[in-house]
Amino acid sequence: MGYPNPSHAKETVVLSKHFGDVGARSFTGWVERGGYAGLKQALGMTRDAVIDVIKASGLRGRGGAGFPTGLKWSFMPKNDGKPHYLLCNADESEPGTFKDREIMRWTPHALIEGCAVGAYAIGAETCYIYIRGEFTEPWKVMTDAVRDAYAHGALGDNVFGTGTKIHVVLHRGAGAYIVGEETALMKSIEGKRGNPQVKPPFPAAAGLFAMPTTINNVETLASAPHILVRGAEWYKGLCKGNPKSTGTKLISVCGHILRPGNYEITMGTPMKELIYDMCGGMRPGRTLKAVIPGGSSVPILNAQDVEGCVMDYEGVVAAGSMLGSGGMIVMDDTTDIPYLVWRLARFYAHESCAQCTQCREGTAWTVKVMERILKGEGQESDIQLLLDLADNMTGKTICVLSDSCAAPVVSGLQKFRGEFDAYLSRRRQPALAPV
Repeated sequence: MGYPNPSHAKETVVLSKHFGDVGARSFTGWVERGGYAGLKQALGMTRDAVIDVIKASGLRGRGGAGFPTGLKWSFMPKNDGKPHYLLCNADESEPGTFKDREIMRWTPHALIEGCAVGAYAIGAETCYIYIRGEFTEPWKVMTDAVRDAYAHGALGDNVFGTGTKIHVVLHRGAGAYIVGEETALMKSIEGKRGNPQVKPPFPAAAGLFAMPTTINNVETLASAPHILVRGAEWYKGLCKGNPKSTGTKLISVCGHILRPGNYEITMGTPMKELIYDMCGGMRPGRTLKAVIPGGSSVPILNAQDVEGCVMDYEGVVAAGSMLGSGGMIVMDDTTDIPYLVWRLARFYAHESCAQCTQCREGTAWTVKVMERILKGEGQESDIQLLLDLADNMTGKTICVLSDSCAAPVVSGLQKFRGEFDAYLSRRRQPALAPV
């Protein structure tokens, strides 16, 4: 049994097929549902052949960046005599995103199998799965599943009797947003402060413990076994016109929507179809005002932008934002955009690791200026000040946290300038109480 979902027929169900199915959590249950066939197939192939299949499928990173997965795997050095590591980023700290935890909650062996496939492909004997500290249930489910996988020979020194060594280590985070960045994640595993590091060197050259390392998202790795079993052409066929964006994508939809939840769509599905046909549209009597399509760190779209937007990497960029992690936040006409921008800026200011001046100072000052505006104390010059702060934060720091703070500020001003002006002219009542 799966989630009760009236839109299920409209989805392209691959990764989410067994969400809600408690029987899929065990090793035996997963094998009964076709699990571990992908890993067994991979172990009968050369490592390069596995990478070639993933390359041919067009699978791209599902954590936000959208980098081609097979190409990333191919960057790992061969026959260098060094230990290789695969890291699975299961921190899922991007506000609005809640799909990776569902993979871990319901189909933990899908992730374990994907990790084993990835580890084999890059020549790694150890995979770390970095799980967000607040994920209490996923942590327990994954702990049981890893133990189960070892007991049945899917992990260990002799995986399925092939002589291949693959170990999985679960590492629990402590709730910091910044460790979602790959170099910060590596530092955290090493027991150090989770601060992003300057690149180069890139992880494939010197990553975890200064050894060659590849980092992939939960959804990315869970997709790999399906591709090996069904073939690259099958996966490439899961798109609606754009060969650069293939496969299915889990979209976490929340906000002012009748049926929030995780939806698995074919790449290229129109955004309006997802919002209205699958999610049931807006609340009664309300109209669509804005959408953040890829987690809180991407630019805000207005209702007009949504009209022709298709849900794939290039389609969302063409509409003025990014697909990102697939965390879609839907807002109706009751939303106060300046207040939303302030809330997002507060989050990023709080989560900044503070090592870059532009981020440490820029995010803090953005919050102060937005608070001044929302208290009814703003000045016309504050608009240009916000834009100047955003410009100084964008593309000038080690990681993109400060860019993530700037994106909603700039897009909010571009798309909803009138609402900011209403606060400045005192036509709108203050949203925050003056101190």
